[in-house]
Amino acid sequence: MNLNCAFEEWAILIGQDRVLNGKLAELNYGRCTTGENRRLSGVLKLLKPEDIAPIIKTAVKHQVPLYPISTGHNWGYGTALPPVDNCVILDLSELNRIIDFDAETGVVTVEPGVTQGQLADFLDQGEYPYMTPTTGAGKAASILGNALERGYGITPYTDHFGAVMAIHAVLPDGSFYRSALTDLGGEQLDRSFKWGVGPYIDGIFSQGSVGVVTQMTIALARRPEVVQSFLFGLKQPEKLGNLVSRVRDVIARYPGVVGGINLMNAHRVLAMTTTYPRERVVPGEAISLEILQELMQKNMVLPWMGLGTLYGSKRVVNAVKQELKLMLSPVADRLLFVTDERIQILTRLGKFLPNTLRSRLTCKLEMLERSLQLISGYPNQTALPLCYWLKGKPQQDAMLDPARDGCGLIWYAPLIPMKQASVVSYVQMVYDIMAKYRLEPLMTLTSLSARCFDSTVPILFDLNSEPERRKAESCYWELMEKGKEYGFLPYRVGIQAMSWLSENNSSYWQTVRKIKRSLDPSMIISPGRYI
Repeated sequence: MNLNCAFEEWAILIGQDRVLNGKLAELNYGRCTTGENRRLSGVLKLLKPEDIAPIIKTAVKHQVPLYPISTGHNWGYGTALPPVDNCVILDLSELNRIIDFDAETGVVTVEPGVTQGQLADFLDQGEYPYMTPTTGAGKAASILGNALERGYGITPYTDHFGAVMAIHAVLPDGSFYRSALTDLGGEQLDRSFKWGVGPYIDGIFSQGSVGVVTQMTIALARRPEVVQSFLFGLKQPEKLGNLVSRVRDVIARYPGVVGGINLMNAHRVLAMTTTYPRERVVPGEAISLEILQELMQKNMVLPWMGLGTLYGSKRVVNAVKQELKLMLSPVADRLLFVTDERIQILTRLGKFLPNTLRSRLTCKLEMLERSLQLISGYPNQTALPLCYWLKGKPQQDAMLDPARDGCGLIWYAPLIPMKQASVVSYVQMVYDIMAKYRLEPLMTLTSLSARCFDSTVPILFDLNSEPERRKAESCYWELMEKGKEYGFLPYRVGIQAMSWLSENNSSYWQTVRKIKRSLDPSMIISPGRYI
């Protein structure tokens, strides 16, 4: 590896001020919520997509590995860090053009740096009736990066990579890749039909390392006449299996109208609604059952809470609401349908309550309002405060950045069959392992279909304490190993676990390695990423 020669050539190409050395790279890009550390060789901050091919050719010439990032906000999975040491980060965050938008069909083509907030502003300013594919990561998160990582939401198009129509990329030899129909002269068709013609190859760029994606075309969901959320609870946790069956039936019966359903345990809800009772928790321990029950009662939180979304015309939504009452009420408690109008009415009525009750109600209504905005396609930071639960309340109205602010967070994100026995077994496994390590068991189950949940478990810890970091890491690996034993496997992993996925050298990973070696024999692009 001839790093100095590569840096000299890159400086000539993009300017010396756009090339950072290893020390500056680690200072500006080295902070990670997981506590992982990597030696970085440098950073290249791009302004023009046409510079990517010559940058890659120089990297191959001097055998310098590159690690492309979009906005670098992959919190809980590695932030902006590569899986292995001695990479040069290729920062694409300033490639932030919305290249094309078809107002008739709602298909948009974006560069890597286009964020949820930027796309939402673009749609709002143009008064276009489409929804941004929002996630809990906030306004500053990349649209393209989230889709490539197979992120999801509970808006109408739950699967964000599923909404990807076409991809442009630069391959490790500096050549260009375009989806099938574009090279046949059918660029507009390519942006309208995901599968193209011939073998489907776009998918190798998702959670892949065979090129640098320079633009992506995504289908946006049309904003419906009515967007509503519905909330419900479960007083008796032993009935969780029964609730899962009801949720599965709802999603199967009303696809497209019910956008998705989240089931959250009490810890997860409390992390987004109330301050962590640090002064009452023994150092190194988790919240006691007594304190947990007190917080639940004070904040009107049940052992499990559900949040679902409804999209459609007034007539369709009203009809489905009646069906939901019949289907969920036998098991669920406090079923409530939420609209902007209802929130405003409750806010006005709350003014007549005593101060303490009014304060609690205001807090809950504000969270409901932000949640409704999120499912309506308007990105915000509703979910991010949970990253700060142990650390302390983040600054109000500030742009949150858990890595910058020193939050300790590792995501465990397995797939769970939407079956009673599977979910009950999984939940007990998480509770048992988290209790063993005396960590707070925050848990969400998000419907990806009527067949499968993805569960997200944020492992929160004190990033400034090496013993606490090691404890969180040990907990993560026990969840991964025990989950594998039970059949609960991750849909996505952090940089510390990517080699773990392929260590059994199965036929699948052998095939992935053959593709990687064929396209990138020098292992220049994102070495160690998922293989």
